[in-house]
Amino acid sequence: VQLQASGGGLVQAGGSLRLSCVYSTNTYRINAVGWHRQAPGQEREFVGYITDLARSPYYSDSVRGRFTISRDNTMSMVYLQMNSLKPEDTAVYYCAANSRGEYDSTYLYDYWGPGTLVTVSS
Repeated sequence: VQLQASGGGLVQAGGSLRLSCVYSTNTYRINAVGWHRQAPGQEREFVGYITDLARSPYYSDSVRGRFTISRDNTMSMVYLQMNSLKPEDTAVYYCAANSRGEYDSTYLYDYWGPGTLVTVSS
């Protein structure tokens, strides 16, 4: 399984960014792709996920209403649209794959790609 997140950068508070994640797999069934982030000196934090059928993406309380996850199965892509960004959203963002039946925790993801840095200036 391979995943690669991209699209990070520097943005002012209140601005927007869209992250992309391209994934591929041979035998591992990806039931969901999740987004996670890790701020400097902090533990990795679950942000949200979307299942393979793209039903009802789920978000953590800290981003719900500001972030939107979508996917394009034809392109093997998952997106994280981030609006109304705050300085506390500054982190390295990762996408990860999950083959289980639960998806709302960082610890439930088996495969991770390299992260992409998002910096939100005040």
